[in-house]
Amino acid sequence: MSVEKPVPESIKFPALKIVDLAAEGEAVTAAYQNIVVSKVNNSCLRLAVFNEQYGWHYHPASDELFIVVDGCLVIDLADGSELRLSPWNSVTIPAGTIHRTRAEGRTVNLCFEELSTETIFVAQEELRTT
Repeated sequence: MSVEKPVPESIKFPALKIVDLAAEGEAVTAAYQNIVVSKVNNSCLRLAVFNEQYGWHYHPASDELFIVVDGCLVIDLADGSELRLSPWNSVTIPAGTIHRTRAEGRTVNLCFEELSTETIFVAQEELRTT
């Protein structure tokens, strides 16, 4: 298990700034990019664009709300089940839930969670023992 300590994150847009989220997503050319678009109280709106798999992890103190904008986002859960989200589908992952996200092709999603939340990574081998 490894812990990614919360670090101050850069917030791309201030309050009262209109943001073209579609243009932000289209501008991403990297295989993986996750930006904090804006801050809302102690939470944030993230825009993630990726074409790969993110490691097994959980957030001890923050739920995550995912909304898929484009593509297919699969969220695997430690119990072996999977959640498949198509455009405009959403799901909330409760704090403490071990999961991983993976894209089927290029996927764009929005995520609401606590700003600079702690992320604890879990090795796949550890999933069988928890």
